[in-house]
Amino acid sequence: MSFQDIFKSSFLENIASVSLLDMALSMVLAFAIGMFIFLIYKKTFAGVMYSSSFGVTLVALTMISTLVILAVTSNIVLSLGMVGALSIVRFRTAIKEPLDIAFLFWSIAAGIVLAAGMIPLAVFGSVIIGVILLVFANQKSHANPYIVVLRCTNHESEAAAIAFLSAQAQRCVVKSKTVQADEVEINAEVRMRSDNTDFVNAIAQMDGVRSVVLVSYNGDYMG
Repeated sequence: MSFQDIFKSSFLENIASVSLLDMALSMVLAFAIGMFIFLIYKKTFAGVMYSSSFGVTLVALTMISTLVILAVTSNIVLSLGMVGALSIVRFRTAIKEPLDIAFLFWSIAAGIVLAAGMIPLAVFGSVIIGVILLVFANQKSHANPYIVVLRCTNHESEAAAIAFLSAQAQRCVVKSKTVQADEVEINAEVRMRSDNTDFVNAIAQMDGVRSVVLVSYNGDYMG
């Protein structure tokens, strides 16, 4: 081995390891599948605030996964180095919606399968997953949950308001109760029989009731 062989670089030898046709086809299909995942996410989103940046992240994840797997499958040595490099990556962003985790794994899995050359599996698998998510994620409950924040002046007005609320709602459960010197605050979960909210006006007009607030309830109660 000569002095020049020590500093000889094999960088140029890896240029033709992946053909231009494979790269172009994989990235175009990855973009198409990523856009499909993004559209399914947009149609099935049921959270509080929609984040368009998360949808763009799904498209980018699909393409990045395809790019990484294309490089890994073309070079065994590179695959070992890639495993070591990715093992030190840590993600600190909290996922608030459980369904968002499924979309993240879907994007990564689609990119991996696509770069491995299993194009029919990536396409038809994504279509099946998208249809299932559209069917199940868009199902709405017949009894929508709400939170009623009730402020009363004394125990008598509180009891009368709760009794009236229980009679009007399909289900009424007290979640928290705060008692002060001249005020009683009640947080109750209610499931309404219909979309009619006129009972809130009736409770607000009762003697001893200071205010009534009806807010949508996503199922995560913080006391």
